[in-house]
Amino acid sequence: MTKRRKFLITSFILSLGFLGIQFLDNQYKIFAIFALSIITSLLFLWSLWEGLGKNSTLLTLILPAAFTGGVGVFWFLLPSNIFARLPMIVFYGLGIYALSLTMNVFTVSAVRTIALLRAARGVGFVLTLVTLFLIYNAILSLKIPFWGNALLITALSFPIFLQGFWTIPLDKKISKDILIPSLVSSLVVGEIAVSLFFWPTTLVVGSIFLTVAVYVLLGLGQAKLEQRLFTQTVKEYLLVGILVFMGMFIATQW
Repeated sequence: MTKRRKFLITSFILSLGFLGIQFLDNQYKIFAIFALSIITSLLFLWSLWEGLGKNSTLLTLILPAAFTGGVGVFWFLLPSNIFARLPMIVFYGLGIYALSLTMNVFTVSAVRTIALLRAARGVGFVLTLVTLFLIYNAILSLKIPFWGNALLITALSFPIFLQGFWTIPLDKKISKDILIPSLVSSLVVGEIAVSLFFWPTTLVVGSIFLTVAVYVLLGLGQAKLEQRLFTQTVKEYLLVGILVFMGMFIATQW
């Protein structure tokens, strides 16, 4: 069976599973989403088996499972009508297929360089931001104490940062050059989450600001790993962060 057929089967099965969750009682849905996230990792393990090994290539299983979990928990925040939920299922299926292609490029590139690597990094970067936005939105909607927000956001951000930074060197072992930035970046995002708890901002604006923080940290970190951390690059990323912060400041109901 070709890889592309495996990717299509994976996308179809997971989309059906996601659709089936909607017919469960609310008390079982959260457990079903957790189970579907595990199934996502298993299906990606099957799809990417040829390129995986007992090394850091297993990091490619993180983002697909997080994407499933992010879309799943975000589902609870949508209006309960088909016009809002059907597009989300389509979005989920397309996202899983795009992740399949992207993670395949990473696993192959860990062995040999291929032309699609830069495009895959761009797609992976975007899907990372989308995934974390959905996760942050769900966490902030729980209205738990600020320390709970910080712990959850830091813990869930760390593996995704780790996978995001790893896509640059694509080494078989996790080095301190990606481990330390991942830890520091996730702690910074957690600290920003604490400050947002005391900021009278809306759920969506807060989630966007956290996602933009990831955009800046992950973008600068990847540029450093590529040895392309030029002054202009730093200015561009910081400019986006400053503009979003100013927009959040103006949009806040003081």
